[in-house]
Amino acid sequence: MSLVSFVKNRKDTINSVKQAILESLNLINYSFDEKTRNIVIKPNMCYYWDYSTGQTTDPRFVAALVELVHDQTSPDVNISIVESDASAMKCRYAFKFLGYEKIAKQYGVRLVNLSEAEAKLVKLKVGNQDFALMVPRIIEKADLRINIPKIKYMPLCKISCALKNIYGCNPYPKKFKYHAKLSETIVAVNKIMQFNLCILDGMIVSGSEVSNLGLVMASRDPVAMDTAAATIMGVNPKSVEHIALAEKEGIGRTSFTAKGMNLNYFRDKYPTKSLTDKATAFGYRIVRALGLDKRLML
Repeated sequence: MSLVSFVKNRKDTINSVKQAILESLNLINYSFDEKTRNIVIKPNMCYYWDYSTGQTTDPRFVAALVELVHDQTSPDVNISIVESDASAMKCRYAFKFLGYEKIAKQYGVRLVNLSEAEAKLVKLKVGNQDFALMVPRIIEKADLRINIPKIKYMPLCKISCALKNIYGCNPYPKKFKYHAKLSETIVAVNKIMQFNLCILDGMIVSGSEVSNLGLVMASRDPVAMDTAAATIMGVNPKSVEHIALAEKEGIGRTSFTAKGMNLNYFRDKYPTKSLTDKATAFGYRIVRALGLDKRLML
């Protein structure tokens, strides 16, 4: 059974976050291999929203992870922070606006736009859907791939966490073309670009309101992490199509063993909202009416 750790970070400092990440990794019996030389980190940069909105990965969280990796491997390890262009977001702006250029300069890491990187074509089938997707070689050749998602609601797929974050590794920028088969696409991308480790930035979360939850989760299994995340958010994991499909396709398991703090502590504090409430439904009707669902990478 997969392990998922739950840790509470109590101070707003990089050192405190680093210790929380280390604790979360220790709880799932994970340690960095000193021989690792090429690491890819995929944060969530779905749009130009600042981390304080709870919608994007806090660059300080990534900085804390980079410090930890340097401490446990080597200061000379090659680290690349990756993202791809989306329908309404360009990496060259997101890297700057969201604070990643500063992190890259301070810690000597690379920023890579996957939409401009060398890639190879891979064909596969998920469910009854056939796909031909490009796999960036920087992801293919990495010794270690780390997924740093957020935890949030999404009208098109109910929740976004570990599995949905890797959808952003698809280098094709006009991602709205996949919305009609979104669950299958999420699973397809995860199937051909399997990440070794998931570390959730649940420090600031968004729901019925923006809240400082202070949650750090870790798991080697993105399906298990998404199952735990859905539970915390008050969403039945069995109702999330891409979670069930990912398990069916062998990406991970919905059953997990919780380590660390009680999951209910975070579920009780999460600012939950109904995915079918009138405000959400009305807002999404406006999005569709304006055609924004075809232009935004939701």
